[in-house]
Amino acid sequence: MPWNPDQYNKFQTQRSAPFDDLLNLILVRPGLNAVDLGCGTGELTEKLASFLPDSNVIGYDNSQEMLDKAVARKRPGLNFVHGDQAELPGNWNLIFSNAALQWSENHAQLIPFLYEKLDFGGQITIQVPSNHTHVSHKLIFQTAQQEPFKSALNNYVRISPVLTIEQYAQLFFNLGAENIIVFEKVYCHVLNNSDEVVEWVSGTALVPYFERLGTQKLDFLEEIRRKFRDSMPDIPLFYPFKRILISAQKPR
Repeated sequence: MPWNPDQYNKFQTQRSAPFDDLLNLILVRPGLNAVDLGCGTGELTEKLASFLPDSNVIGYDNSQEMLDKAVARKRPGLNFVHGDQAELPGNWNLIFSNAALQWSENHAQLIPFLYEKLDFGGQITIQVPSNHTHVSHKLIFQTAQQEPFKSALNNYVRISPVLTIEQYAQLFFNLGAENIIVFEKVYCHVLNNSDEVVEWVSGTALVPYFERLGTQKLDFLEEIRRKFRDSMPDIPLFYPFKRILISAQKPR
């Protein structure tokens, strides 16, 4: 998908709050070989590298547009690589991912695949948005199913692959993981109005629709904006955002 780094980073402060919670789940030790899946423009990967003493950190992303921004942060112990997170090569002491795995399908297969990439004693720490039940996502889904957008999209709709917290916990238990932590947290954002929610999802949830809509993109966006205003009229607007945070270790 063609990502717009500037659009995504409009809400960088709000998007970084779960990152700090995720950092606190890491069992820090020197000399880690770590990968940040879905590193984006690299700001948070740089923070991760600074958090891990004497470690080698690779930022990994499938968007060349994002990596073109990230490469300026390259330094000894911090590098950036283009690739698909669902095909991650190598073995790692730490697999870290903040708000990226939701773009890969079939988490019942993805999680075991990533777990196998851990060295013995390694750790995986993941944060994925679980906000797909929010009214904003329901309206996007609804709009994509109405004409003329349904035909322009060739019946495409994006179904979130994100599982429940119980399912993630069971997956890691079945894999034999230790020190499993899985919880869901609501991040409470206050935005000026529903138009800011449109701006927010334009950098995330709407990206795969924009990619497919062609000349219908602006009409689709305007219809989304109208529906959001009708359904979320409050000014200022309380925007609760649910996210799942996960940590697990592979036994030595």
